[in-house]
Amino acid sequence: MSKIQIKSALISVFHKDGIDAIAKKLHELGVEIISTGGTQSYIEKLDIPVTAVESLTDYPSILDGRVKTLHPKVFGGILARREASHLGQLEHYNIPEIDLVIVDLYPFEKTVASTDDEASIIEKIDIGGISLIRAAAKNYKDVTIVPSVEDYAYLMELLNANNGSTSIEERKYLAMRAFAVSSHYDVAIHNYFNKDFNDNYFKKSYHQSQSLRYGENPHQSAVFYGDLENMFEQLHGKALSYNNLVDVDAGVNLMREFKDDNPTFVIIKHTNACGIATRNNIHQAWTDALACDNISAFGGILVSNRTIDEKTANEINAIFYEILIAPDYDSNALEILKSKKNRRILKIKDFFVQPKSYKSLLNGVIEQDSDLVIEGRSQFEAITEAKADERMLSDLEYANKCVKHVKSNTIVLVKNQQMIGMGCGQTSRVDACNQAILKARQFGFDIEGAVMASDAFFPFPDCVEIAHKAGVVAVVQPGGSIKDNLSINYCNENALVMVKTGVRHFRH
Repeated sequence: MSKIQIKSALISVFHKDGIDAIAKKLHELGVEIISTGGTQSYIEKLDIPVTAVESLTDYPSILDGRVKTLHPKVFGGILARREASHLGQLEHYNIPEIDLVIVDLYPFEKTVASTDDEASIIEKIDIGGISLIRAAAKNYKDVTIVPSVEDYAYLMELLNANNGSTSIEERKYLAMRAFAVSSHYDVAIHNYFNKDFNDNYFKKSYHQSQSLRYGENPHQSAVFYGDLENMFEQLHGKALSYNNLVDVDAGVNLMREFKDDNPTFVIIKHTNACGIATRNNIHQAWTDALACDNISAFGGILVSNRTIDEKTANEINAIFYEILIAPDYDSNALEILKSKKNRRILKIKDFFVQPKSYKSLLNGVIEQDSDLVIEGRSQFEAITEAKADERMLSDLEYANKCVKHVKSNTIVLVKNQQMIGMGCGQTSRVDACNQAILKARQFGFDIEGAVMASDAFFPFPDCVEIAHKAGVVAVVQPGGSIKDNLSINYCNENALVMVKTGVRHFRH
């Protein structure tokens, strides 16, 4: 059932501030209070009846207070599901139900901050309290857990508003809070012990590790934690380096956007896409991807969404590259590619991208949802008088996929399913726009009729004007600037198409 009336409560807290009001309210509601040690004495001084844990368990507090609540008559009453089989066992062993558990843990972090005395620090590692928190949180369907002094006020709100009952939603919220308190507490203890061992808690998330020759630079050591064999079969070449892995990750992320499209080739350099083309066959896709920037392709990472055939392998083999990734290889193609002993050849099993991404910074780790969203024409909002034709829409979709995988600030130019120019990692969007145009011209592309994608909004119409004068006919951008109308008005005055996605794709 959803609502549960609190009839009994176990209180064992370090911080007593606020417990007087809670104890008085519980007594007013007719709740039996069970407690121990200093908390019991505190409540008794309020002239509120308290049942000592010792009278419940028939055991005194022992080992200098290290063992008080760790007993089946306490934990049985907390962990029992309120159903016939469990309630029958409680009755058989004379164990009372416990509906509310209020705990505030020993102040481990404050003790570490205030003293170097190891004995004092160790004694502030709470055992009974953390066990009570976890037990009550596990049984949140039947038990309310208050895991910290920070939650006392919320409990008082519930007691006053609900006349001593709690809903399943309220209990689940407090269970979430309980595991947050438990997790933080355990990490603090780990960090204390870890200072002598220089271990890394986050390493334990992965069961396999692989030492790398070095990190981003030769003076940096590095280890990869994970199982590459789940994603790739390495068919040839040296072990992957730190920088290889970073670039491979970028390539996999990008090709995930195109994995089910027509034959597509991607070239990655320093995590940026420097060549992308989609064609009717993989050989032409390779030729046109390389044409995007055959200088940056030197030493790059090559990724295909189709099997590599002999003709394509012969041309790929003529340039220097670090890694080639494809779903498969013809036997003759593989023989050709293996002729260069150090080139890494990977057969990818799945273009998998983690749903969460992580980065170490400052004195911790930052986590975010991976950017797995990409907007197609059904999400495009036409915001100009000129409307896109089918060819434009196709290229706008393509450009939007590309720009997502180039570092901000970025501008991408696309024409006929080929990235013909890109500006990446610039401190201004105007610089990125000029760089994209310059690169397109440098490699002999005619920009007339191309489309442009921006990873973020245009605060001014300057980029649109620059692109238009270079030959761009349509633009895709997220929108969101308070001055969006400046760019829209320029497009309307010059018969340009502009569509808005509403989604920004910064890549730092």
